[in-house]
Amino acid sequence: MGKIIGIDLGTTNSCVAFVDNGEPQVIPNAEGSRTTPSVVSFSKDGERRVGSVAKRQGVTNPYSTIFAIKRLMGLSFDAEPAERHRHAVPYEVVESDGGDAWVQAEGHRYSPPEISAMVLEKMREVAESFLGEDVEEAVVTVPAYFNDAQRSATIAAGKIAGIDVRRIINEPTAAALAYGFDEKEGKRVAVYDLGGGTFDISILEISDGVFSVKATSGDTHLGGEDLDNRLVEELTSRFKESSGIDLHDDRVALQRLKEQAEKAKHELSSSLETEINLPFIAADESGPKHLETKLKRSELEILVSEIIDRTLGPCKQAMDDAGLKAEDIDEVLLVGGQTRMPMVQSKVEEFFGKPPYKGVNPDEVVAMGAALQGAALVGEVEEVLLLDVTPLSLGVETGGGVFHKLIPRNTTVPTRAKEVFTTSVDNQSFVPIHVLQGERDMASDNKSLAKFELAPILPAPRGVPEIEVTFDIDADGVVNVSAKDLGTGREQNIRVVASSGLTENDIERIIAEADAYKTTDEKRRELAELRNAAEALLYTSERAVAECRELVPEDVVAQVEADIESLHFSVNEGDAIAIKDALETLELSAYKIAEAMYGSVDMESSGDAQTES
Repeated sequence: MGKIIGIDLGTTNSCVAFVDNGEPQVIPNAEGSRTTPSVVSFSKDGERRVGSVAKRQGVTNPYSTIFAIKRLMGLSFDAEPAERHRHAVPYEVVESDGGDAWVQAEGHRYSPPEISAMVLEKMREVAESFLGEDVEEAVVTVPAYFNDAQRSATIAAGKIAGIDVRRIINEPTAAALAYGFDEKEGKRVAVYDLGGGTFDISILEISDGVFSVKATSGDTHLGGEDLDNRLVEELTSRFKESSGIDLHDDRVALQRLKEQAEKAKHELSSSLETEINLPFIAADESGPKHLETKLKRSELEILVSEIIDRTLGPCKQAMDDAGLKAEDIDEVLLVGGQTRMPMVQSKVEEFFGKPPYKGVNPDEVVAMGAALQGAALVGEVEEVLLLDVTPLSLGVETGGGVFHKLIPRNTTVPTRAKEVFTTSVDNQSFVPIHVLQGERDMASDNKSLAKFELAPILPAPRGVPEIEVTFDIDADGVVNVSAKDLGTGREQNIRVVASSGLTENDIERIIAEADAYKTTDEKRRELAELRNAAEALLYTSERAVAECRELVPEDVVAQVEADIESLHFSVNEGDAIAIKDALETLELSAYKIAEAMYGSVDMESSGDAQTES
């Protein structure tokens, strides 16, 4: 049985790990980095790049370089977070036929699960290259506060990538698993997870292989990207003051600013001041303009303090839901690259009354925990029990548009709940079931997950029919709902699927397109390798002809020169089969030069020997 890898599918960066001899190990990519940018870029000729090479395209190709796609997972186009995202990125966010938020690049529309699948596929390739074997299964992590639609969209991404997602686990839970895998004594742990695009806080009890989540809260649209955007606004404002030029409509300039903002933020985690230099950021009739400014850590902290403070509300909510006080927490874990910021660490210490634990790598610990869960599923390590919770309440819409909760938030999953409802109108022939997720009292203020009908039901006065509604939430946090007419036994079931606008047929089509892309990529790689081999052989052959023409028979030289010309032509045409044939032909004829040269040398040596005798 092959390895089950662990993948942390992040907003900014992704990480992959596996378990070796009972210990989780992070797998470096081809560039030697232990994390890979969650970035996909598309070129005009149809080439697709993923990871570091895609991120480097951000400035030169901003409209077709997709980043932070995780922020659009499971969102409708008109959702407020999707609207904020549209104004913060250079690429185009479009409305799908189903009303969801998709992206467009080089004239092609992509759903968020499709882009995420490309990142997942890249992480699988990283693992396969390192392990030297095929990888088909993975445990993938998601933010604890992801709703059902976002979790289902992540599973769809795995399916598109050709990965069997064995489990979806929450990022804070995965981090706690990596931290406390060998923990025997009971501990209460708070996991503060501030990543590139999302924030989670989870309170867990860990004891002897049991990881029990007591409460979770968060914000799926709060993270390092927001800090970067706030700093970009500051730099844009400074440049306008000094030059009079507004950069808001210059997407290339904004992308350059974003890269510098991210770099400055990182530098200010270890220094008190940094310089920002962006030459030729704009131009007017007087000539080119440059952005040159200094930024102090204290200035950055003033800019982003409100964003960091927004993480404390969910922290209080989670502690209240768990029925705990700060002094009840034994350890505070910091997860996510943004927690390297000194201000974040001081805010966390102030809230919990103790310094956070820094013995785990915030960028890698989630993938390591996912890998441990994968290893536990196949018996590679001692079995662990993860008792996670549903982050938001689940229920149905009832009369007057009221949201009736069947499963309260922070209920341990998997779980099941059922309740009997009735009709509101005489002789009602069907019962509409509207499934929602959220905490507001009115249905319209919560997240709609699905709508279906139980029909037909026997005509009867209002209040007489008995309709039993059952909610099932599996270990991945994915919801199944059924409605049953207790009078007739008629039942209707629905698996709540992602709000990604993707049907099973869509997913199958996308998988086929991904396979075609893979074939195209393989052909491109083969062509590049053949071109490299051809250029190397052309160089050595042309040099051999130039240096050894006098030592080689004329017919051999003529043949080699003809074969050189033929290979040059094939390389320029770009036909892989023709290059391969011409390459093999030149290899044979060039070998004759070597034979002739060695023969000439042997004859000279023999002649010298006879002269001496």
